[in-house]
Amino acid sequence: MTICGDFMNFAENKHCGSSEVSTDQQLQLEVLTKTMNLFHRLHLEGRHHKLRAADVLRVTSAHSLKSHDSYAEEELIQTFIQKLLMMNYRARCIKSNETNEKDHNEQGGNDELDLSNEGTTKSERIHPMDVQMAVFHCADGFLKQLMVTKLSQCQYALPLLVPDPFTQQIEFPLWTFRQINKSWKIRNTNNEIISQTQPIYKAETPMVSFFRFGSVSSSKSELINSLINEKHNTFFHRNSQGSSRTRVLMDGVVEIAWFCPSGSSDDKFTDCVAFCNLHGDAGANEKQLQILTEMSSVNVVLLPKLDRNDRSMIKLQQLYKDSKQLICLFTENESAVSKIKKKYRICLKDRNKSDVSEELRRAINECLSESSSTFRLEDVSKHSDIRVDEEDDEDCNKGKEAAQKMMSLLEKKDLTEIKASVLPHQGKLWHQWSQKNKELHRPRGDETEMDISRKQTEMKKIREQQHDSDISEFMKLFIKEINSDVEHEKTFFIKWLGIVLDEYTSADLYALHHKYNEKWSAVLKMKENNDESEQLKVKQAELERISEDLQTASFGLEHIMREIGQIYESCESVQKNKKDLQFDFSSLPSLAAQMMISGFPLELMDGDAAHVPVKLGDQRVFVLSVLGLQSSGKSTMLNAMFGLQFAVSAGRCTRGAFMQLVRVSDEMKTKMNFDYILVVDTEGLRALELAGRSTKGHDNELATFVVGLANMTLINIFGENTAEMQDILQIVVQAFMRMKKVRLNPSCVFVHQNVSDVTAGDKNMEARKRLQETLDKMTILAAEEEDCDAECFSDVIEFDVQNDVKYFAQLWEGSPPMAQPNPKYCENIQDLKEIIMSYAEKSKRMRLIELKDRIKDLWEALLKERFVFSFRNSLEISAYRKLETEYSKWSWRLRSAMMETENKLHNKIENEAIHEVEETDLQIELKTTSEEVEKSMSEFFEKDIYADILIEWKTSFEIKIKELQENIVRETKKKLNGILHQQDLKKKTDAQRTHHENTLLEKSKELNILNSRSKGLKLKDNTKDEEILKKEFDLFWEQSVDMIVPDTCLIKDIDIMRDVRKILSDIYEGRLPVDYIKEDKEYIKIFTSTKNGVKKIVNGVYRRVKETLGYVRTLSTEKEAEIKSLVTDVQQQTNTMIQSFNIAKMGYNISYIQQLTDYIKRRVNEHEEKAVKYKFKNEFFTDLVYSICTRANKMITDQHRLFREANDPEIYVEKKREEYYSIFQKYCHEATSPAIFGEIICQKLKEPIEQSVYKKTARDLTYEIMKNCESLNGNRSNLEKHILKTLAEEEDFVKYMDYINYPSHHFKSFIRDEVSQYINDKFSVSVLPKMKKNIELLQQKIMKAAHESTEHVQVNRGDVGLWLKSFTQKLSDVLIFSEKDLRGVKHDADDFNLLEDVIRQELPALMSDISNRFNTETFPVKLDYNFRPDEILIDHFCQCCWVQCPFCGATCTNTITNHYGDHSAPFHRSIGLNGIYYYNTSNLSTHICTSAVGNSTLYLHPNDSDDTVLWRDYRRAGGVCADWNISPDLSDLPYWKWFVCRFQKELEKHHNKTFEGEGEIPEEWRKYSKQAVIESLDKYL
Repeated sequence: MTICGDFMNFAENKHCGSSEVSTDQQLQLEVLTKTMNLFHRLHLEGRHHKLRAADVLRVTSAHSLKSHDSYAEEELIQTFIQKLLMMNYRARCIKSNETNEKDHNEQGGNDELDLSNEGTTKSERIHPMDVQMAVFHCADGFLKQLMVTKLSQCQYALPLLVPDPFTQQIEFPLWTFRQINKSWKIRNTNNEIISQTQPIYKAETPMVSFFRFGSVSSSKSELINSLINEKHNTFFHRNSQGSSRTRVLMDGVVEIAWFCPSGSSDDKFTDCVAFCNLHGDAGANEKQLQILTEMSSVNVVLLPKLDRNDRSMIKLQQLYKDSKQLICLFTENESAVSKIKKKYRICLKDRNKSDVSEELRRAINECLSESSSTFRLEDVSKHSDIRVDEEDDEDCNKGKEAAQKMMSLLEKKDLTEIKASVLPHQGKLWHQWSQKNKELHRPRGDETEMDISRKQTEMKKIREQQHDSDISEFMKLFIKEINSDVEHEKTFFIKWLGIVLDEYTSADLYALHHKYNEKWSAVLKMKENNDESEQLKVKQAELERISEDLQTASFGLEHIMREIGQIYESCESVQKNKKDLQFDFSSLPSLAAQMMISGFPLELMDGDAAHVPVKLGDQRVFVLSVLGLQSSGKSTMLNAMFGLQFAVSAGRCTRGAFMQLVRVSDEMKTKMNFDYILVVDTEGLRALELAGRSTKGHDNELATFVVGLANMTLINIFGENTAEMQDILQIVVQAFMRMKKVRLNPSCVFVHQNVSDVTAGDKNMEARKRLQETLDKMTILAAEEEDCDAECFSDVIEFDVQNDVKYFAQLWEGSPPMAQPNPKYCENIQDLKEIIMSYAEKSKRMRLIELKDRIKDLWEALLKERFVFSFRNSLEISAYRKLETEYSKWSWRLRSAMMETENKLHNKIENEAIHEVEETDLQIELKTTSEEVEKSMSEFFEKDIYADILIEWKTSFEIKIKELQENIVRETKKKLNGILHQQDLKKKTDAQRTHHENTLLEKSKELNILNSRSKGLKLKDNTKDEEILKKEFDLFWEQSVDMIVPDTCLIKDIDIMRDVRKILSDIYEGRLPVDYIKEDKEYIKIFTSTKNGVKKIVNGVYRRVKETLGYVRTLSTEKEAEIKSLVTDVQQQTNTMIQSFNIAKMGYNISYIQQLTDYIKRRVNEHEEKAVKYKFKNEFFTDLVYSICTRANKMITDQHRLFREANDPEIYVEKKREEYYSIFQKYCHEATSPAIFGEIICQKLKEPIEQSVYKKTARDLTYEIMKNCESLNGNRSNLEKHILKTLAEEEDFVKYMDYINYPSHHFKSFIRDEVSQYINDKFSVSVLPKMKKNIELLQQKIMKAAHESTEHVQVNRGDVGLWLKSFTQKLSDVLIFSEKDLRGVKHDADDFNLLEDVIRQELPALMSDISNRFNTETFPVKLDYNFRPDEILIDHFCQCCWVQCPFCGATCTNTITNHYGDHSAPFHRSIGLNGIYYYNTSNLSTHICTSAVGNSTLYLHPNDSDDTVLWRDYRRAGGVCADWNISPDLSDLPYWKWFVCRFQKELEKHHNKTFEGEGEIPEEWRKYSKQAVIESLDKYL
């Protein structure tokens, strides 16, 4: 219901049944009219329109926060709220612009009640307190509480009793006071200062109530202010800035404020005193008056002159008779102070305000000294006939009950023992696990994989013990409540739990802090006196114990959330739910995520919080962190800037790091391009709790963590202590230096707080100069520690001392606890916020899901000793992998487009339609696809979620795509021109074959004519005639073939290996021993890496390797890697050469073997020239030639067979027998010339049609395989994952060694197998339908070409030659068929329509015949080698880097050959797989590269020399080692541990070594099952 609706109902009820309206009713109606008009002017839609805390705690545009003289009425609400959230006490000083009354009423529309007077009279400004109370009435419970908490921080009076503006029902907003704590100091009887901090709702203090009867000339509120704080308007009064004559919502409101003494001698009151102020006439607000007079210690009443019959006199007399202390202030009388019993009389007329204030203060103090009554805020709720907000809100009640139920479980428990009993998962076991984790990441120098495995086993056992421990009833209740679907109830519960926990722990924590401060002061004093006695050590030990007690006794929401984190970790570790957890453990992080979204700070602890952001999805964040000394105002600054609630009291300093989300408004999202600001608050550097301990390492870690996490870090400096400044600056500079070295580029702003005069320009310039000098000095010191070249701070980070340093006024005006925030401080906060927003607008964004990786990367690097060396930027790695995947797609689009062009041009070349191919022609053909790829690239780099990271590679990848395109064009041109050249070479063969065909055709035609003339042979379609015809044709065929074949050389079978032996024998001048030649299978093994395979290659080397200390092997790791690389590359290049020979079209020649042999010899010689420690035996070259030729034997033989079938006249002519018999029959049936010519054309089309269908189907099939085949539908990493899965499922050691030693060869074999399997499996459902579809499309194109050619000839009155020319040209793109194929055939057809009909009739049968021959056996045989799906995919996937790790053999995962930067692999293997073993033993090593390079005592021997290089400094070994980036971490695949265990015996036999002694396989490795490691591949790859 709207306010207008409430008002209309009220007005209607008042008028119902009566024509007269009473004076009281008329007054109420006027008040309601004013109230509704006020809400209308403030743009609050209705009484039940709720302002939510979530809506105001957002980053909005800053225009409303600028200081203006006045504001538009629609801006008042938001301006007030935002200023209040920033603790700017001038929030209540806002003035509205002057407007005309009529303007407001016109805004309401025609359906609103006209509340205005006629005319355009000037409207009164809206009263500031009406703005405050309007917000209060329209706010939800959480915003009300936040608002009242901020009012308290501004030292303003708070609403205590609030009448509903429509029903007049009085509300006591107890909930709003729940988060307010007050601190004060008093002196005891011994004159000692006693400090107290209490939740204000529980504090028992005297209470002085102020009220008035009637209308008085003096301001009651102003008078109270003079008693509490003369410099601050705690209570708003008639003379306050912005006040106006009319106020609507304040009458009947009771406000409360507390005076808190500082323990000094000039305190106005010696104890904490509450002051209540009833606004309006007390006589008209009887209920409020009753509550105040009952609960107060002293009543102060302001009185005008009253008639004896005045109603107020009766109430005054009742007060006078009451035993309570009473002070009467007469505003119209002039007499001095008088006292009768407990009643005081003070007159105010014509008196000095300060004198009155002093007299009133003395009177109140005297009254308080005589009164023992106290007031407790909570007790107000005991009064009847008032509404208590907590009791009326069902969600609030349920939240409170649940929190109290949890707290009941803590009763009678010692605070230092609570955590151990209710939070068992973070006790001793967790600390043990954390210690083991640190040891694991910071290993001793001599640790082996066995040691690492042992630690991992111990950590897992600890997790299992954690998992076995029960979830406490306390935690079960908590999990149950936060798992609730009722959002409001859940939020109330968390708020309540925080409140009751603070209440429960505050007293004990306060006592411990007090005790700590005493000891700390004593220790400092002894140090100042140079006291080094045992007493000092005792005191320091006591200080340590109290510090430990403080940590143990601290118990808040953060510890409960940490317990949830540990429950989750233990479940995830064992991959099993806890028996007493009612839902799946995987949803626990989402509970924490929901809390974070709801605005609660979440602890960043040990990286546990990394699980939370992943549940928050793809929201974009700008991360802002803060660093500074303890108690330097970091949390206060963040709270003021964003309206947050980080702990700020001295008793509850931030420990560790906490993060909180701040939502960005929709208008700002568009501008800023992110959804949240993630604010990270940290514990202070040089924290007091750690005093006496070594804190530098801890501070460096903390600084590195938060600086690395943030887009911007605020460096908070407090005061002007130079020594302290240098301390923090060195830590900060070192953190930024680390970021620079790992290529993270955060920014920073220095905030210098508590500067006395922030406006003094010269002083600021001098301060900036000193800061710059200090930063430069600290940079030089930090550079020495970090081994970095930097001479000034700007070498480390982009920094402008003029713009990136802000000076802040001191926070408080005056001395606490009664000091109010300094408005200048709030202005500084606003300026800083605008700078942050300005930077955020231009900065890189991070998704919350990416934040998880960043937290994990930073944390894992910090766990190790050398951050820079250990840091792995997962986001950068993920972005680069995604870029590589996209690059794969872009390159495929270019390749596939060029493949279509190549096929089309190939057909034209074969048809002699073109005689030269230029690069410009190919570029034109590729232009459209190239433009599409460029557009796709541009969109990817601009719009991808990793766009900010990807930008650094944009230029290099644009160059790569350009180079790829040029290379594709160049290679295609080379290939097509090669075909042109080959075409010239085989013209004779083609012409000869065409001559044979045409000769047979003409002879059969002549035979038919002769038979017809001499014998009068006429066929009557009977069997006898058919037999005669068949005999005639057989006789003719034998005679014709006998005439043709002797004229040509028959093509013979070939023996590749015989030619190899002949050429090698010639090279060695006949000295090659006959018995040296082995079986073919022995050479195949060189590429399958059996014991006689790769070892055979290596054994072909003269060794000059000396065994030295450390790791040794027969041939050094890097040298064996070089030989493997040579063999692999030679095999790949020779394979390419064989393909270029195009044997299927050109035939085989022994010169091809000569070319291969010469190439291999040249490569071996070139390699030998570079080698310094070994040279090859002759057997090496011989073995390599034999191995390559043996592998190529089948391919060459198969291609030569295809050539022979197509070109050997005996074979070819015999294949044509049935075709010519058919034509012969046509002649005999006296078919017309067009009919016979149509038959000939169809027969000639048969082979080209078959070729075209196979090519087109192969291309279509390639696209489908890439889409549907799981192993081939992604990037190379995905392909490798499926290779590893297949290897594990097959468990074939020989195949494994082939993969390990020759990954490129294995990849290609796997692709061929996958394609072959796909074709076999999908032949009937996919391949065959594609072929039939393609053959149908081709049939349609042929018939269309025939019809258009017929029309063309008829229009141009051409002959059959013109028809044939038109027909072949129209098909030249899709078929290898041209006029030359019909040269020599006499064609005198003249009926072109008949010719077209004949083709239409004959073609289906021809197509059917071709289709019937489609099957799984003929498909792979008939495919052109260059257009096979497997070869196309091999070309696509295997054009990448194949360099292997010199230690373990892992392949570089970069998808680009000759890529920029180091080689790298995400996962390395045990170096024992490569045969590395311990010196003077036969024990293979189990070390994994990534752990070996983290070892400080392991050595390797570069280049087979006696020199030793630490594994951790492996790059110094030079050669291939220097090109590899191997991070020292624990990133190993469980897969390879399983492999070592599964094939232990085979590996030992293969390397003739054992996994024993130092190389014993850790027991933990044997626990991996095959299924588990196969599943792990999906996680890691």
